[in-house]
Amino acid sequence: QVQLVESGGGSVQAGGSLRLACVVSGFTIDSYPMAWFRQAPMKEREGVAAIYIPATDADYPVSVVGRFTLSQDSAANTIYLQMHKLKPEDTGMYYCAARSRPGDYDPFKYQDYNYWGQGTQVTVSS
Repeated sequence: QVQLVESGGGSVQAGGSLRLACVVSGFTIDSYPMAWFRQAPMKEREGVAAIYIPATDADYPVSVVGRFTLSQDSAANTIYLQMHKLKPEDTGMYYCAARSRPGDYDPFKYQDYNYWGQGTQVTVSS
């Protein structure tokens, strides 16, 4: 049974840092492309970090590049999202996701992923 369990969210002031974790069971993290997404109230879910198979450097949208870093721990079967210099606009529910379907896909399109965690809330105050 596939499970993705996020943790590490919380409330921080602008400029602060958080590290999110996504513990995976049911497959190994080097099996499928994975990504982190976030969703603010009344907004569409957006990708903030993505990694491919075979693993390469992660990709990031302009909004977070230089501030967010996706990393992996194969021994723990866990991916992380280190976030620095957080801004109020980073507030939202953060999800990790995996894609088991073959074929081309958009790494930052949430519809292209089929496994999801329950999310962890990040709140950044000004």
